[in-house]
Amino acid sequence: MPFASLGLSPALCRAASELGFTTPTPVQTQAIAAIVRGADVWASAQTGSGKTAAFALPALQQHQTLMLAPRTGGARRAHTLIVVPTRELAAQVGEVLRSLGQHLAQPPKVAVVFGGVSINPQMLALRGGADMVVATPGRLLDLVAHNALKLSAVQLLVLDEADRLLDLGFADELNRVLALLPAQRQNLFFSATFPESVQALAQSLLHEPVRIEVAPSEGAEEGSGATILQRAIAVDDKRRTQLLLKLIKDEGWERVLVFVATKYAAEHVAEKLYRAKVFATPFHGDLSQGARTQVLDEFKAERWQVVVTTDLAARGIDIAQLPVVVNYDLPRSAVDYVHRIGRTGRAGESGLAVTLVTPASQAHWHLIEKRQHLSLPLEHIAGFEPLEVAPPAQPGSSNGGVKGLRPSKKDKLRAAQAAAAAAANTAADGGPQSPT
Repeated sequence: MPFASLGLSPALCRAASELGFTTPTPVQTQAIAAIVRGADVWASAQTGSGKTAAFALPALQQHQTLMLAPRTGGARRAHTLIVVPTRELAAQVGEVLRSLGQHLAQPPKVAVVFGGVSINPQMLALRGGADMVVATPGRLLDLVAHNALKLSAVQLLVLDEADRLLDLGFADELNRVLALLPAQRQNLFFSATFPESVQALAQSLLHEPVRIEVAPSEGAEEGSGATILQRAIAVDDKRRTQLLLKLIKDEGWERVLVFVATKYAAEHVAEKLYRAKVFATPFHGDLSQGARTQVLDEFKAERWQVVVTTDLAARGIDIAQLPVVVNYDLPRSAVDYVHRIGRTGRAGESGLAVTLVTPASQAHWHLIEKRQHLSLPLEHIAGFEPLEVAPPAQPGSSNGGVKGLRPSKKDKLRAAQAAAAAAANTAADGGPQSPT
């Protein structure tokens, strides 16, 4: 099915073709038609399934229609607002909008705003207004507070990676943003997972939505077993870096994205690889936005061989033709595993995902396998056979540390607050009564 059959204009179909979008993915086929006819959409789609174009193309179609109407004087008023959880995703969505809109008779003015950098250049860029705004919630509210941006004319709201927005604690900011928007608008809701908090937000936000569910195996790019070869290798904890170095050199990996658990590990592993004459660099949230952008640009341009990253790079980052992903540390959850390995094997390209499994992490790995319906043989590399012994299971740790079955820090904080509130109520009622 070509894009033209979905009701898109020739200019948008041409732009899609130039960006390599030849045939719509499942989420694009279902979402574009629904959005073009004005329906709210509730979509479950993994990062990499083509969801950015699924909302960007119809949003640009609406922009094209709006530009046909006579425009009154004054600054442009934003008609499309796309809220995302991270700076990198904001930049990527903005780039897609500009690229897809380049052939329109009146290309949109796209503003991309996020925190972690000075607000002044963003305020200057918003002089004269903007047609489409891509924003993280906090910086969006800052710009509204500075009167640099008004949201009273928004006709289309997109929440991209809504589960990640809530995971990062943006619930309060989202509610404040929603309060600034017109009641009459079209809403698009994209999320990879649907915990109760996400479902509650979707139900409060959407009106008779079109439900779209695209399993990872249906997507053209994300997590497809047909394009990603998955391997698991047993190794002792202290020999992981040596094994990684051997694999890079012996198997001729030209570009590798290595996932670790912490910012310190990203710095430490990258430094060890660099000392071994592998061009490696870290990527994590403590880097400035300029440094993060530079690392990604240089990695995409193949000037770095290895980038060692936290889960900051697990979502919302598209690196074309990335051949290898390595889980140096296991992800906290099975869902995060899917997002990590989905950085490779994209757009029909083949990819390799390697997971290093230490004796201490075997229980965790087996649970990830179970949840992802995997059964990978645990490989042993000559000279790196594990000698360590797995520690005995601790009481209450049968889940192997997988996120979702043990209380998070936020869960513990909420429980403590609830206990404190209960104690305060008991004290206000006169305290517990002693038996007479």
